[in-house]
Amino acid sequence: MGRLKVEQLVLGPVSTNCYFALNQETKELLIIDPADQPERIFQKVAQMEGTPVAVLLTHGHFDHISAAEAVRDRYDIPVYACPLETEMLWEPSVNMTQYYGRPVSMKADKMPSDLEVFEAAGFKVQMIFTPGHTKGSCCYYFKDEDVLFSGDTLFHGSVGRTDFPGGSSAQIVESLHRLVDALPEDTVVYPGHDTSTTIGYEKRYNPFV
Repeated sequence: MGRLKVEQLVLGPVSTNCYFALNQETKELLIIDPADQPERIFQKVAQMEGTPVAVLLTHGHFDHISAAEAVRDRYDIPVYACPLETEMLWEPSVNMTQYYGRPVSMKADKMPSDLEVFEAAGFKVQMIFTPGHTKGSCCYYFKDEDVLFSGDTLFHGSVGRTDFPGGSSAQIVESLHRLVDALPEDTVVYPGHDTSTTIGYEKRYNPFV
């Protein structure tokens, strides 16, 4: 992983993984899925002595975006998301924030297209479109560091649920195959919930492959 240091907080009512991807050379920091409890996120940033430069959203569900605007405002940084997640981010009834007492209606600042590579915190980051959990679910692949942030598409030994609006069990299996067929087996996967895994492990043992 070289320059990349990954730390996490487990936040919010359904134990969501919020990740902090630090460039150890420049101290630039990416925050992936700022789930909830912004004060804890601010504390973590200070503890890591990082300078946040962007927020990466894997999808727009309440448990991945509840602190996104607070983080964007605090550090004046852009939010990345898949273009097909625009409606979910904007509509509190779709992203389900209205059911948790704090409706969120937000827009992403940058919306890379499928397989587009952009630079953030000194890393080359590829957005991989992986629908199924939501219409605009995506993963972020750090090829040079052999790391994938998979959101709720791929879990350790499982996949994300597909019974919410915009979900599709057929699509999520297609997305899973897209990942395990294309990425090296030693790629470390950091999912939206539960523990990390590798592409190789999932290729062998995930029942949805």
